[in-house]
Amino acid sequence: MNLPIESLFVWLNLAGISVFAASGALAAARQRLDFIGACFFALITAAGGGTLRDLLIDAPVFWMIDAKPVILCCIVAVLVWAIPLRWWPERALEWLDAAGLAAFSVYGAGKALEAGFPPVPAIAAGVTTACLGGIIRDITAGVPSVLMRREIYVTAALFAAFLFVLLTTMNVPAPWPSAAGFLAGFVLRGAAIRWQLTLPSHRGH
Repeated sequence: MNLPIESLFVWLNLAGISVFAASGALAAARQRLDFIGACFFALITAAGGGTLRDLLIDAPVFWMIDAKPVILCCIVAVLVWAIPLRWWPERALEWLDAAGLAAFSVYGAGKALEAGFPPVPAIAAGVTTACLGGIIRDITAGVPSVLMRREIYVTAALFAAFLFVLLTTMNVPAPWPSAAGFLAGFVLRGAAIRWQLTLPSHRGH
């Protein structure tokens, strides 16, 4: 069954907002912040990348014209904050982040394509949407940024956005480009988490 691309995008956006908000709230809980702090962390994590994307493609910033993302972030944050830390798996934050990364890579690229941008800038928009929120979360929490870990991260976002854009420009019917991009990004990031996959690092001198 082919779904309109806009319908699937709605779900990808909601999924990305929810899981990134959860990762931000969990980071706040691990810092022993109050529930207002958890809401703040949830919002900057879920909205950071999308805010920059919308500014770059000259679109209205999504959470400034629609209150639902802000409300969703706050609801998710309070629920996550209320759960005792001992109930969370050790790497829960990383798996939540992986799901948000994959969802936002596809959604960001798709939004840029819909705005009329060519494939390469659209891919860049997807990567920006996916990666910036986690970077802001880590810097604000005072922990090493996820980008400073050697395991694959940006590459997974790039792969997801590239595959989505490639299949879309080949006129593969929806929702297959979005589904393939999301699954590819999540599987690659998940494999990196599970087996510490890395690309070759710079050899220095």
